[in-house]
Amino acid sequence: MVYAIVRAGGRQEKVSVGDYVTLNRVAGGSGSTIELPALLLVDGDQITTAAAELAKVTVTAEILEDLRGPKIVIQKFKNKTGYKKRQGHRQELTKVKITGIK
Repeated sequence: MVYAIVRAGGRQEKVSVGDYVTLNRVAGGSGSTIELPALLLVDGDQITTAAAELAKVTVTAEILEDLRGPKIVIQKFKNKTGYKKRQGHRQELTKVKITGIK
């Protein structure tokens, strides 16, 4: 089994060919391809971690769609002072399909 650990949007993801991964928003439209930097490559029993060898590895992905994550509600409250604050946030996300590890 071939899989790689890639850096994607400040996080690390374990990916193999055919996987669907949700990342932080990536520039590019639907149908375009991106390359993700590999941090580790496992090909059967062989594990590659050397930076010189990983520079030759390319992990390609196809952008499927842009979407937004679930709403997160942020509330702050201080007792006896009348201070209340409410704020919401929805993270911008991109869904990609891993098309190749070479």
